Amino acid sequence: MKVIVYPTRHYVEERDIKDKVAVVIDVLRATSTIITALYNGCKEVIPLAEIEEAVNISKNYEKDTFILGGERNSEKIEGFHLSNSPGEYYREQVEGKTVLITTTNGTRAITKASDAKEVVLASFINISIVCDYLAALGQDIAIICAGTVGKFSADDILVAGALIHGLRKKNIFLELDDMGLTAEFMYQHSKEDLHGVLSKTAHYSTLKDLGLQRDLEDCLALDTAPIVPIYSDGIVRAWYNIVDIR
Repeated sequence: MKVIVYPTRHYVEERDIKDKVAVVIDVLRATSTIITALYNGCKEVIPLAEIEEAVNISKNYEKDTFILGGERNSEKIEGFHLSNSPGEYYREQVEGKTVLITTTNGTRAITKASDAKEVVLASFINISIVCDYLAALGQDIAIICAGTVGKFSADDILVAGALIHGLRKKNIFLELDDMGLTAEFMYQHSKEDLHGVLSKTAHYSTLKDLGLQRDLEDCLALDTAPIVPIYSDGIVRAWYNIVDIR
């Protein structure tokens, strides 16, 4: 199995991922939030690059059937129902609804992956089930890290490393690029103290300074939302047949 790791979406050439399963990661916080919303029963999530897109599409929905969520520069968008904090997307809030979400980094990374054979969303909160799913598929993988405003972000790379580590534990032969080797090394040397390691990084520090410590706790928890979110035709839906791939 070949695994390519892109440190940010800006490195991705669409033609290079057409024959691969793309795994999109924005652990702090977009993929964690989307996974949480789906796990808590929302109907679907539509990730969008721009605020205007989300607002315009929301006009096609009846009142109380949708939620506008997202952030710019880590803060809630004015006029939106929710921000980009996983804890806001609890069951009573999202069940049965469509979530329209736009974020600074994550949703743009998801739409960037559209040309892949299949697109899966990952975070620490669904890491094991995503590893199971990828192992069952047995396809070459392109891991796309969202990064932070176009820059390398260590938090996403650690999730990439966790995916690689999980696949290797299944005795799957992996052919890694240099970024994949780096991600695996970083995770192996950080997995016992994710908060301690990431506390020195820019994105983690920004969220902490904004008083979003709960988000950090939620996003770095392991396997709290065991679903496989699949992005297809502009929509993310949850794949629930967990037992079938274990």
